[in-house]
Amino acid sequence: MVAYPEIPGLGAVRRRLGGALFARVAGPDGPATRARVHDTPGPRWFGPDRPIRTVHGDASMFTGGLRALLLQSLHPLAMAAVAAHSGFRGDPWGRLQRTSGFLAVTTFGTAGDAEQAVARVRAIHERVRGTTPDGEPYRASDPHLLGWVHAAEVDSFLRAHRRYGAAPLDDAGYDAYVADAARVATALGVQDPPRDQAELAEVLEAYRPELRSTRAARDATRFLLLSPPLPWAARAPYAVLAAGAVGLLPLWARAPLGVPYLPLVEETGVRWAGQGLTRTIRWAMTPPPGPGK
Repeated sequence: MVAYPEIPGLGAVRRRLGGALFARVAGPDGPATRARVHDTPGPRWFGPDRPIRTVHGDASMFTGGLRALLLQSLHPLAMAAVAAHSGFRGDPWGRLQRTSGFLAVTTFGTAGDAEQAVARVRAIHERVRGTTPDGEPYRASDPHLLGWVHAAEVDSFLRAHRRYGAAPLDDAGYDAYVADAARVATALGVQDPPRDQAELAEVLEAYRPELRSTRAARDATRFLLLSPPLPWAARAPYAVLAAGAVGLLPLWARAPLGVPYLPLVEETGVRWAGQGLTRTIRWAMTPPPGPGK
């Protein structure tokens, strides 16, 4: 964990900002959940030195999570399931809190709690099924569809951490991160998930013929980038976060989602602003040092 010296007079600001961010991400039960996840004794799926803890515990996850949602929307079956069943428009913060809770439990919690969390998600997936506007049937429990969601998510978290993480890993570290994430994916029902960066790239490439622009994907993109349910005071920081997420998208995903490619702006202003915002989030959400530290 990065240590930040406490500047006199900023403690209250830090506590308010950190508390507001944590409440948005973790929800009203966040403090109790955090205590259970981190303080309950017992074996874990991942030890303290595992790369998945480094990646999932970093503030770059804010950017990576938004990038994952944008990329995942390009699969018409995944997008149809999200649009019909997730409540991302009516309750976007609830969805974020459920997702962040699952990531926290499976990454940092006890093995027993992680197994229970996976079982709950699998039970939900079994109930999520339907038909797209084009008449294609989908099941959230379909291993192939789960494989796309997993690959897009892991690729997004990895790329966001590589660009905005406090301590980016080397290639061996990111290979190990993909392997760690594969354990969770297998438990969720993904068949033969990628276990290093090369395999991850191959999996993403293999899904590309199935991806396309849909009205639901474009609507979700506009909602996520242009009209998030936020107070006006939070719109400017969120715009930086959104620009950072778009800047991490592959070029082939830009046109289907209707987002621009501005290489000079993205490699200078967006990257600089994104790094500044991520450092601010990290500072706010890192507990201040105790007396004498």
